[in-house]
Amino acid sequence: MGFLGGSAGFVRFAVHGDLPDNPLDFVSHRIRACSFEDIDDNVEEYSIGWVSVMSMFDASFNYGSHLCGDYVVLSLRVDERKVSPSILKKFVQKEEERIKKERQLPKLSRSAKTEIRERVKTELTRKAFPVPAVYDLVWSLSESSLYFFSTNKKAQVLLEDFFKDCFGLSLQLQIPYVTAENLLSDEDQLAKLERIAPEIFV
Repeated sequence: MGFLGGSAGFVRFAVHGDLPDNPLDFVSHRIRACSFEDIDDNVEEYSIGWVSVMSMFDASFNYGSHLCGDYVVLSLRVDERKVSPSILKKFVQKEEERIKKERQLPKLSRSAKTEIRERVKTELTRKAFPVPAVYDLVWSLSESSLYFFSTNKKAQVLLEDFFKDCFGLSLQLQIPYVTAENLLSDEDQLAKLERIAPEIFV
């Protein structure tokens, strides 16, 4: 469930790195530069980018729709066009058999098989519909923290990599230990934290 849903699961990241003196202008510029590009009308297999949290079809961000005070509210959209390996194998073998019969050949060369596989994959990819995935996030510029509304590990890795490429800033997942480390300022307390060992409560 996303940010605007009735309930949501999320993880928290700390944002590391310095923003320029005009952070809102910088963020807005980079969001538009890294906005989502549709691949419905071409044969690209993958696309990733920012869209409005209100609609996954809105990548224009008119009137600063991504800004709420010093909060940045976005969705990360990922479209992927996949061909099932079993389907690809089936149609490649079918095409190989057709060509062998047509040319009366006992077997095909390695290069011919490679050419057939690539051609069949391109044809099947063109017919496949991109499958979309949308993940909401809320980024507090003043607190240098980000809430990502997905607990999927693969999605979190995608976010970390794309966020770094887009803004030049890195994300650090705030697990309980790291959160406690940031909250504690006393050296004695930090030393005690380092000595804490995992326990199983049964």
